[in-house]
Amino acid sequence: MVTYTLATTPADLQGILELQQANLAQYLSPDEIQEQGFVTLQHSLELLRKLNDRERHIIAKDQDRVVGYLLAMTKGSRWEIPLIYPMFQVFDTLPYAGRPISDYSYLLVGQACVDKNYRGQGVFDACYHAYREHYQEKYAFAITEIAAHNLRSRQAHRRVGFQEIHTYGEPGKPAWVVVLWDWRGGQSD
Repeated sequence: MVTYTLATTPADLQGILELQQANLAQYLSPDEIQEQGFVTLQHSLELLRKLNDRERHIIAKDQDRVVGYLLAMTKGSRWEIPLIYPMFQVFDTLPYAGRPISDYSYLLVGQACVDKNYRGQGVFDACYHAYREHYQEKYAFAITEIAAHNLRSRQAHRRVGFQEIHTYGEPGKPAWVVVLWDWRGGQSD
């Protein structure tokens, strides 16, 4: 039976890293990327711990094994991972419900992943519902970006309730789609 909870132990964080490693695009075939989706960034245990100290990651566990996760990142996380700083800069320029996104208190979904043996069983959606349940009183919405060619992830995020609000990219580089799941109907904090 899969349970949904907050990451609280070193073993939880190690489980996230193991699942992340198994789903990094660089280790998957083009067919796996197209059919199953992928994750882009690889984190260290130290970084996951630091992020988890700010806001706990949501994990799906089958007994003691992490089979899904959603990483939680705050606005302060922009300084932790240099590769995602440009994403925060894009967020700072985008409007939502008539105000700049930077005016809102939001939670960044740093990464979402489900073990391939647990896909199609509702784990992804249940992780997001646990995420919302835990954080909706504190944050106006969840936001993230998805590689435009990661069609499986884009479709899964739409199914949960995310809307695509912006697409950007540089010539010759992959495009990114900014998606947002409004938890308060555009209302401020």
